[in-house]
Amino acid sequence: MSSSRRPAARELIRLRERLPADVEAVLADYERHLRLERNLSEHTVRAYLGDVVSLLGHLAPPPNDAGTARTTTSRDMVDSHNAVRDAADDVGGGSTRGASADRGEADHDAGDADEAPLAVAIADIDLAGLRAWLGALRSAGASRSTLARRSAAARTFTAWARRRGHLATDPGQLLMAPRPHRTLPGVLRKDQAAAMLAAAQSGAAEGAAVALRDQALLELLYATGVRVSELCGLDLADVDYSSRVIRVLGKGGRERVVPFGVPAEQALRRWLGEGRSALVKAGSPTALLLGARGGRLDQRTARKIVHDAVGAVPGAVDTGPHGLRHSAATHLLEGGADLRTVQELLGHATLATTQLYTHVTVERLKAIHERTHPRS
Repeated sequence: MSSSRRPAARELIRLRERLPADVEAVLADYERHLRLERNLSEHTVRAYLGDVVSLLGHLAPPPNDAGTARTTTSRDMVDSHNAVRDAADDVGGGSTRGASADRGEADHDAGDADEAPLAVAIADIDLAGLRAWLGALRSAGASRSTLARRSAAARTFTAWARRRGHLATDPGQLLMAPRPHRTLPGVLRKDQAAAMLAAAQSGAAEGAAVALRDQALLELLYATGVRVSELCGLDLADVDYSSRVIRVLGKGGRERVVPFGVPAEQALRRWLGEGRSALVKAGSPTALLLGARGGRLDQRTARKIVHDAVGAVPGAVDTGPHGLRHSAATHLLEGGADLRTVQELLGHATLATTQLYTHVTVERLKAIHERTHPRS
């Protein structure tokens, strides 16, 4: 997590601590549902809970107006709940206080307000409140994609709360949110991917353990299109050399089998035969890829390896492991693979996600047509 995100996370923690005990009990039950029943990742659970806490903080009236009805204007809610606003993605800055002579007293009152319990209940969530919450975030500068994600998180919670009897109706069913702009992913051309892998092979020629590992990592990422978290989570037993496949545990605990080619097999066998033993320690895990200190390879290290390798290719877009995943999918489709096959290989839950890659291919075809056809 970047340093700019840490204050927002702390604000959400403090905001949650101010929730009434009965509301906190509902959130704890919801958290168990996300973790155990839906088997969502730690990052997704934190995001979903953070959005619900942000919503509840928005719905709570200011402490000095606890007995009055809450307002729903976006600017009032942003000014009254700076902590909620600061927790929003890509949102910052506070409202202007009074004159400097009154600043000390205002800051003291604000500190008291920050610690006061929030007068809010799950039953307070209604369609008007949901719309006002999104409106406040939009006024504060939240992007379309952020608003779409937060509205989806709110709908997930209200549907669950309705099933559990915490809400009489599900207001999230009627909540509309702007569709996020789906930007085309940056991908490597086939020749650029080949140049990257050729450079990795050249670097591994001297037999240094880290260079051998990096070559195996790059070959596997591009050959399989797996997520970096999936690759770093692989153990030695997850590789089947006889069939040249790896067994991957993806999002939602879904397991899939992904094939890889001869170049990836050769790089992997050399890493395991010559490089891994130089990094393994007495307490090392059975991880397929190890870090320099003998532990499981960290995802941040893997991202840096990819960024450095791609950055050394002239003219290549600046991309990381997810860019190699995009590249693998695009090159599969350009080579004639069908969408369903690519969906299965990448582990997408829906075909709509995989269809994004067809737009990349179409854009490339259009660019080639415009560049080469005499009547383009």
